[in-house]
Amino acid sequence: MNDRKITENPLATERVEKLIAKFAIPAIISMLVSSLYNIVDQIFIGQGVGMLGNAATNIAFPVSIICTATALLLGIGGASNFNLASGQGNQERAASIAGTALAMLGICGLLIAAVVLLFLDPLLHIFGVTPEVLPFAQDYTGITAYGIPFLVLTTGGNHLIRADRSPTYSMTCMLTGAVINTILDPLFIFKFHWGIEGAAAATVIGQVVSGVMVIVYFRWFRKMDLSIERLWPRMEYLKAVVSLGMAACINQIAMAAVQITMNNTLRHYGAASMYGTDIPLACVGVISKVNMVFMAICIGISQGCQPIWGFNYGAKSYGRVRNTYKKAFQTALTVGICFFICFQLFPRQIVSIFGSGSEEYFRFAERYFKIFMMMTFINGVQPMCSGFFTSIGKARLGIVVSLTRQVIFLLPLILIFPIFMGIDGVMYAGPIADIAAAVAAIGLAVRELKGMEGNSSCP
Repeated sequence: MNDRKITENPLATERVEKLIAKFAIPAIISMLVSSLYNIVDQIFIGQGVGMLGNAATNIAFPVSIICTATALLLGIGGASNFNLASGQGNQERAASIAGTALAMLGICGLLIAAVVLLFLDPLLHIFGVTPEVLPFAQDYTGITAYGIPFLVLTTGGNHLIRADRSPTYSMTCMLTGAVINTILDPLFIFKFHWGIEGAAAATVIGQVVSGVMVIVYFRWFRKMDLSIERLWPRMEYLKAVVSLGMAACINQIAMAAVQITMNNTLRHYGAASMYGTDIPLACVGVISKVNMVFMAICIGISQGCQPIWGFNYGAKSYGRVRNTYKKAFQTALTVGICFFICFQLFPRQIVSIFGSGSEEYFRFAERYFKIFMMMTFINGVQPMCSGFFTSIGKARLGIVVSLTRQVIFLLPLILIFPIFMGIDGVMYAGPIADIAAAVAAIGLAVRELKGMEGNSSCP
C-alpha cells in the first residue's frame, strides 16, 4: 500500500524541471513577498521620514532576522521531516511532525514578542543604535513587535503548506499580507502623517492577515491528517524538527550576529571617517534590504527543491536528487550573475529608490555596493547547498555550510580588517567571505552527490 502511494506521488514521477518550476516559483514569490515587508517600509520611510528613518529600520532588522530564524528552525525542520517520512510511506509520523512544528511556531512567536516588548531599549542599544536614531527605532520596533507571533507563524507555516503540496496557497498567504502592507504604507505615512509609526502599523496589519490565512489552511484546506491531538508538541518529533531545521536557523542567527557587529563597527569607524556615524548605518541598511531580494530568490529556489530532494532521497531515487541539485545550481548561478551586473552598474539608481541624501551618502553607498557585493554572482550557491543537505537529512553538513559565510569567514573579517583599513575594511570583508563560503559549499555538495548510489535515471 505504501509503495503504491509513493509511486502515485508526483514528486516521484513528474519531470524534475516541471516540479522545480511548480514548487520553486511560488516559493520564490513567497520569499520575495516576505522581504517586501522590510523593503517597502524602507522605501516609504526613506521618502517620508528620511535618512534617520532608514537607519532605524536597519537597527530593528536583527529582530526580524531572529523571528525568521525561529520560523525556519521549525518550518524547514518540520517540512524536511514531513517529506522524508512521506517518501518512506509513514504518513502518520509525517502528520505528527507537522503538528508539533505548528504548535511550536505559535508558542515561540508569543515568547519572542514578549521579550522584545519587555527589553526594547536594551536590545536597541545592543543592536548599535545612535542617540539620533533611538526615538525612530523605539517607535518602529515597539509597534512591529505586536506582529511577531503572526510573522513567525506565517514564515514557518508556509514551509509546511508547501510540503503539503499546496505551493500556490503558500504564495497567496505571503502575497496578500504584502499587498496590504504596500497599500497601507503610503496611506498611513503620507495621508495620515503617522510617519514611521504608520509604516510599523501597516506591517503588523499585513502580518496578521497572512497569519490568519495560515491558520485557515490547516483548519479547512490541508491534505495531511492533522488532528487536534497532533497539535500537542511531543519531544520525539521536536528533536527531529530541530535537527533538520538547525542549519537554516543558525544561518539566520549568524546573519543577526553579523548585522549587530556590523552596525557597531560602522558606528565606531564611521565616527572617525568623513561620513560620520549615521550615513554608514543608513546606507548599509538600504543595501542589506536590496540584497534580501537576491537572497530571497536563491533561498526560494532551495525551498522549492526541498520537497523534491527530501521525498526522493527518502524513496532512494538518488538520480532524481542529483538532477534536481544540478538544475538548482544552474538557476542560482544565473540569478547571481544578473544581480551582480545590476549591483555593479546601477548602484546609485538603486539607492535613490530609498530616498534622497547628501553627496557623501550616495558616494559611500556606491562604493559599498561595488566592493561588498563584488561576489554576488556566486552568493546563491551557499544557501542552496545548505538547504540541500537539510532536505536529505544531513543536518550536520547543513549546519556547517550555514556557518561558513557568516560565522567562520565574515564575522572575523569584519572585526579584523577595519583595524588596518578603517571603515573600508567592512567592505572588503564581504567578497573574501563570499568566495571562501562558496568553495566550501560546492566541495561538500559534490562529495555528497558522488557518494549517492542507486538508480541514476531522472524521469
